[in-house]
Amino acid sequence: MMRSNSTLALSLILVFASGTVVGALGYRSYSLNTVSAKNPPKSPEDYRREYIGEMQRRLSLQTEQVQKLETILDETRAKFRELRERSKPEMKVIQDAQTAEINAMLTPPQQAEYEKFRKEREDKRKAEQREKEQKDKEQKDKSGK
Repeated sequence: MMRSNSTLALSLILVFASGTVVGALGYRSYSLNTVSAKNPPKSPEDYRREYIGEMQRRLSLQTEQVQKLETILDETRAKFRELRERSKPEMKVIQDAQTAEINAMLTPPQQAEYEKFRKEREDKRKAEQREKEQKDKEQKDKSGK
């Protein structure tokens, strides 16, 4: 009888101990993978500064080389911007075709709601774009450019 009581007690202790270990590991795993919104996303200027800084440190760039790198980055940015502008008409044609196909499958009340939905999304996108441009302008002013 004594042996079965001690076996039972030992089994209970092991079950509780293993539960504690599993709980601790689960908590640690959860806390490590939780996304934090404390740090706002980096702006393109932040990435650029980090890129140039790392290039300077790792490659020991001279002042003239840093200036040339900045010129290269400016020219590349302008080329990408130009490419995006040139492709906008083609992208608009694709987007308009998508909208037409979606409208064709919807009932008239759904079409009205879809149009409202699209306008709300467009207004939100424009507001976010204005906010982003304002942040970029403030960041540029802060960095002295």
